[in-house]
Amino acid sequence: MPAEVVTRFAPSPTGFLHIGGARTALFNWLFARANGGRYLLRIEDTDRARSNEAAVDAILDGLDWLGLTPDAPPTYQHAQADRHRDIAQQMLDSGRAYRCYCSPEELEVMRETAKAEGRQRAYDGTWRDRDPSEAPDGVAPSIRLKAPLEGETVIDDVIQGRVVFQNENLDDLILLRSDGSPTYMLSVVVDDHDMGITHVIRGDDHLNNAARQALIFQALDWPLPVFAHVSLIHGPDGKKLSKRHGALGIEAYREMGYLPEALNNYLVRLGWSHGDQEIFQTDELIKLFSLDPIGRAPSRLDFDKLDSVNAHFIREMDDVALAALVERSFENGGFKDVEAPEFNDVRRERFIRAMPALKDRAKTLPDLVGKAIFLFSERPIACDAKAAKMLTDEGRAHLTAILPQFETLEDWTTESTEAVVRSYAEGAEIGLGKIAQPLRAALTGTPNSPGIFDCLYALGREESLARIGDQSHVTSS
Repeated sequence: MPAEVVTRFAPSPTGFLHIGGARTALFNWLFARANGGRYLLRIEDTDRARSNEAAVDAILDGLDWLGLTPDAPPTYQHAQADRHRDIAQQMLDSGRAYRCYCSPEELEVMRETAKAEGRQRAYDGTWRDRDPSEAPDGVAPSIRLKAPLEGETVIDDVIQGRVVFQNENLDDLILLRSDGSPTYMLSVVVDDHDMGITHVIRGDDHLNNAARQALIFQALDWPLPVFAHVSLIHGPDGKKLSKRHGALGIEAYREMGYLPEALNNYLVRLGWSHGDQEIFQTDELIKLFSLDPIGRAPSRLDFDKLDSVNAHFIREMDDVALAALVERSFENGGFKDVEAPEFNDVRRERFIRAMPALKDRAKTLPDLVGKAIFLFSERPIACDAKAAKMLTDEGRAHLTAILPQFETLEDWTTESTEAVVRSYAEGAEIGLGKIAQPLRAALTGTPNSPGIFDCLYALGREESLARIGDQSHVTSS
């Protein structure tokens, strides 16, 4: 292990921060934390045509929300272009690179020929050893790496194991394009070196890039970082993750009501494990995390499992903090397909009182809010069709009869209200449901809600009596 571990997350700002990128960032963050090192962020924006500020903002916001804020301000790759060009010139001066004057048409012919002959190396080395005096007039050259033609390049990957590439199959990579712009391969190597990156933890779709980047490291006599290529996340059907599977931006998971702690907990288990343990606190993860337990097989996205993990973290959250989080979430844009309730001091207090019952049933924050809507309803509350069927003449008569018993109750708790309802049912010689159902309809306007005694307690004495009174005096048609 080096004196200081330095990892990096290096997204391209051409779209949102997707679920696979979030897991890569998490693994880098955890490994740095576990080893007392630093975790850095590099925005790989050399593709200026496709890079955009909105994507950068989404990446930064998503990382902050997940608690994966880097230990230093982000590095922007395009801002290092002069440094990349200087390194290309150094390689040219040392004979580790050369100028190539091939036209696009010539390169296309080479690619087609290589394809026809079954060769992986597409460039035929036309300008590899030619005298610069042969250069055509007025043609701006690209600069290519003079890669080894024989032997092999070996990547000793922490996760994938020993991976061998035959050098005869690796092209003389372009380092600088003919317009002077650095290529991705050169930029990554120079930035990783200059940032002091010791461990490159990324998706295994970059494994082939590792061999090509290793050639550039070697040509510069720079030490290789430790490579750890993580298998990709697949959909539930085992196929490459796509939008139909849930390959959404992190902001979408936020809008769907997942907690960042739950999402991190779920993501870390996509590839990494510690026995059969499913739930981890952040401090525990930092203590336990290493690269060795990460498996090679692709992981599968499972929303049922994510819901289960999220439900756990909702249940474990402090009631007041959870209520504040929900209210703050609406202030910051809310949740997908959920209308924001109107908070005030009274409704906020009701929400907090109801929280133990609400969170015990909720998988997501919108799920929790949906079960709490009755707390925010204005009197007289509207009943849906199923609740209205509970308010028969008999049901309303029971509401009228039980109301005086509630009115004499001063100590308004879950237990005391339950005692009143059970006593009434026993005295009226009816099943508990005969009174509980019209009570539920009167209090919530729906047939589905938290327990009826929890509803009575959450609404409080004054509001409960008023809602029961509203329905007890109405005759059904």
